[in-house]
Amino acid sequence: MTTLLTRARDLFPGLTVCAVVAVAATFLSAQHGAPVMLMALLLGMALNFLSRQAPTDRGIDFTARQVLRVGVALLGLRVTLDQVGGLGWSPWLMVVSSVAVVLLASGLLTRALGLRAGVGVLAGGAVAICGASAALALAAALPRHPDAERDTLVTVIGVSVLSTLAMVLYPQIGRASCRERV
Repeated sequence: MTTLLTRARDLFPGLTVCAVVAVAATFLSAQHGAPVMLMALLLGMALNFLSRQAPTDRGIDFTARQVLRVGVALLGLRVTLDQVGGLGWSPWLMVVSSVAVVLLASGLLTRALGLRAGVGVLAGGAVAICGASAALALAAALPRHPDAERDTLVTVIGVSVLSTLAMVLYPQIGRASCRERV
């Protein structure tokens, strides 16, 4: 029991910082209409120094690894096997083959650019699966290396910025194409 209390005491400061970032990101997102993930990233970048300081480092690392994995698993539970099975084989095969093609293309592009394979997995997974959530889940599963945080941050920011641009531009493109037809 004492080891559990000691572990909880060690993790508490970092867990508290992560909880404050999550609440603040949610609030800022609601106030400004920006994606929650983008707000969390910006706040996380501003508070990144806390991940290297003794009182908060263990809790932040625990949240980045364990809590993130649980969160991604809970997101995955929203799509049940019955829902996937109800689609039939054709859409299922299309999704699986599309994901495979994007991952293969990102691997080839990563190699052609002289980047590490992990960067290709992060970027390809983010594009092929579900954006920043996939990149964060993949980052937690990939082996650790000195540039892992930077690679993850660049991937998630890139995906978030491109997603935000798409949310702004796609409706305008759709309206413009509808006007041309009329």
